[in-house]
Amino acid sequence: MLVAAIKNGTVIDHIPTDKTYQVVNLLGLEQLDTPITIGYNYRSKKLGRKGIIKVEDKFFTDEEISRLSVVAPNIVLNIIHDYDVVEKKTVITPDDLKNIVKCNNPKCITNNEPMSTLFHVVDKEQGIIRCHYCEKEQDINKVELV
Repeated sequence: MLVAAIKNGTVIDHIPTDKTYQVVNLLGLEQLDTPITIGYNYRSKKLGRKGIIKVEDKFFTDEEISRLSVVAPNIVLNIIHDYDVVEKKTVITPDDLKNIVKCNNPKCITNNEPMSTLFHVVDKEQGIIRCHYCEKEQDINKVELV
């Protein structure tokens, strides 16, 4: 790898290349004061090309990881302590998405009243989610993040 190891932090690996900068924006990495390395278009046996992000001294919350799953499911988080990988997590879309995505239905109550959104994942493979309130099914790749 052409990028130096980090002592403590998180390495986000196996990001589809076209989603790399979306992940950066979603996690608000430009707001952090710690060193961040963003790799783009690295060769990957699994994806052909991939992105990788190394964030020193940052460990992500479950909420941040759930948000990641909407943009790039199946990415891998490597938790690093003292230069060693102590944990690997594959990011999987949870069964329910609370206050992560906006409903595409303009008549949905969540778009007309101040309330949290809630979606149930109907099909993880196809990326189909259903609004809890209006029951409209939507493609997870075509929704807007809250």
